[in-house]
Amino acid sequence: MDEPARFYAIEGVDGCGKTSVVSHLVEHLNSTGRPAIMTREPGGTPQGEKIRSLILSGADDAWDQHSELLLMTAARVEHVRRVILPALASGSSVVSDRYVGSTIAYQGAGRGVPEDFIRLLHRVAVGDIWPDLVIVLDLDPRIGLARSKGRLSASAVDEGRFETLDLEFHRRIRQSYLDQASADPQRHVVVDATGDPEQVRRRVIDAVEDWHRRRS
Repeated sequence: MDEPARFYAIEGVDGCGKTSVVSHLVEHLNSTGRPAIMTREPGGTPQGEKIRSLILSGADDAWDQHSELLLMTAARVEHVRRVILPALASGSSVVSDRYVGSTIAYQGAGRGVPEDFIRLLHRVAVGDIWPDLVIVLDLDPRIGLARSKGRLSASAVDEGRFETLDLEFHRRIRQSYLDQASADPQRHVVVDATGDPEQVRRRVIDAVEDWHRRRS
């Protein structure tokens, strides 16, 4: 298929199944002749992975909300410069497990940092680079938290800092994603993330292909 490289971001509450969907979407794109790579935030680069370990581990009071935002943004600057833009320039699509929508949701709606400030910082530091398509996996955060805590416990990975926060925090996250999608429907699709994982992956592929068809 002779299509331009695209930048996709998969967003949603903790435990909504993003990682599985990212992998499946990359596999689908590659199998249909559209080269694609997978990446994640925070992370994606050696610098970003170090910041990831700082942000996602330890006690919740380890960072002020503004420090947390600046760390997230620093990781994103490296990610965009070293991974996302080079891949797109080479003709490869990028599928990222989280991007700036998560910052608007977690540090904005969750922590209370003004969204206008987050968007200004993104524009100045990152260069106002936004995904072509954001897929929001919508799930009741109560279900997502149970899944995420179970996964972290089974894997013994110390990345559960946000999972320690109360349910109301995670409900604000979910609502922020829905609000972002409502405010920019051309760039967002909301996919029901309940049910069997294979069903969710199929919904995502269908939504992505429908989005492509509407732009062809």
